[in-house]
Amino acid sequence: MKLYIVVNVDWFFLSHRLPVALVAQKAGLDVTIVTADTGRLKDIKAAGLQAVNLPMSRSGMNLLQELRTCWFLYRLYRLHQPDVVHHVGIKTILWGTLAAKFAKVHGVVNAISGLGGFFAEENRSLLSKVLPAVLRFSHHRDHLLVIFQNQEDRQLYLNHRIITETQDRMIKGSGVDLTEYGYTPEPHEGKIVVLLTARMIVEKGVFVLTDAAERLRGAYEDRLEFWIAGGLDDHPGAITQAQLEAACDGHYIQWLGRREDVKTLLQQCHIFAFPSYYMEGLPKSLIEACAIGRPIVTTDNIGCRDVVSDGVNGYLIPVKDSRALAEKIKILVDHPNLRYKMGMSSRKVAEENFSIETVIKHHLAIYQELAS
Repeated sequence: MKLYIVVNVDWFFLSHRLPVALVAQKAGLDVTIVTADTGRLKDIKAAGLQAVNLPMSRSGMNLLQELRTCWFLYRLYRLHQPDVVHHVGIKTILWGTLAAKFAKVHGVVNAISGLGGFFAEENRSLLSKVLPAVLRFSHHRDHLLVIFQNQEDRQLYLNHRIITETQDRMIKGSGVDLTEYGYTPEPHEGKIVVLLTARMIVEKGVFVLTDAAERLRGAYEDRLEFWIAGGLDDHPGAITQAQLEAACDGHYIQWLGRREDVKTLLQQCHIFAFPSYYMEGLPKSLIEACAIGRPIVTTDNIGCRDVVSDGVNGYLIPVKDSRALAEKIKILVDHPNLRYKMGMSSRKVAEENFSIETVIKHHLAIYQELAS
């Protein structure tokens, strides 16, 4: 079976889909990765996978440029005739599924890893208006399945009549290696660390966290540090370096930039904060924090609420509410036994729901279902 996995950008494939591709290849599938090269395509090839550079702007809205991406995928599919194409992310789904329909690709699986701002009411771009109609047309075919990470995204697709109920599959996130990300007790020396790992986008709640930190500064500056880890982004809502440096003093509130040692940061922290109001799928950062065994404060928002049970392994707060965030962080700072109890509950959630082995097994079953 010839399998193409199409992802918007190389680093996202490496962080979210590499284990699935490697096991699929080991199982005998002929796997090719199609993704935009930001300098990491060589790492995909070094892992033993075939890779093709995808000419696509991850966050651009230029319709002519977008149609060029669709045309590229159509020609690629026509030339190489993959048996199954796996699109990851809304833009690759939009153009890839259309290309696959015209190129008569036998099987298509689309993985919704968060809908971003495409379906948001405030999004008034032309692309957001034609998106549901194009998706309805491209998804109306046999041998097409859609993987959802949360029920809200699934219901949105059903409400827009993009799919029928027979076409949906549920897989909770991209999974985590529970051996590599083993439970780690919190550090017992030094200041208490609150960590956020995310792309530096406003909707990820970065400034909600810095505002909460300022609310706590007077009483807790000698006991507490806030670490913000994540690289600059090209998203329309991206935060600039100047904005981050203005919000972070480098001591009490630290912006660490893009980091490759996220696991180490999680092991060094005491509390994980993720005040996102983005249209998430099921955030990998929350899954990894669960696996390490950390209490989590996140929003009662799409995807986030699928990881945290309020009062059990953390707290759910209203979106854009820095006061509520500060209050929950204060509780966890003042009660180390509660941090331990919630951290153990997080680890249990990860073991029951987010094992990478389970995620891989479900993907391979879907590939075989579509190819048959």
